[in-house]
Amino acid sequence: MRSVSKAVLRDVAAAGAAVALVLAVPVVTAGTAAATPPGLSCDTGKHAVDEYTGFALCSNGGSAPQTFWVHLVCGWAPDVDGEHITLAPGQSGQSTAHCGDIGTGIGEISVQP
Repeated sequence: MRSVSKAVLRDVAAAGAAVALVLAVPVVTAGTAAATPPGLSCDTGKHAVDEYTGFALCSNGGSAPQTFWVHLVCGWAPDVDGEHITLAPGQSGQSTAHCGDIGTGIGEISVQP
């Protein structure tokens, strides 16, 4: 009976750890979504041919001009920022940046106000 209790406890602990991981995911996602400046709608990604080049393609749905730029976290190479783009209401534009070749590629892409 004692070995059954240990097995049950082990299963409960594993299930609890899995639930904790699942509950932590929305917190990370919410933090990432909040990084987009208000009034902008943006898509980010890596270049289709060059995984060291990242972009932010944004449109301004607000009523005032908005300035943004892409920020890349580049692993071993220094992080980089793309060109600053100012959009009038209703306009769209893209900021791009390139991680150094000594790095491990893009680890994270964000849009900065």
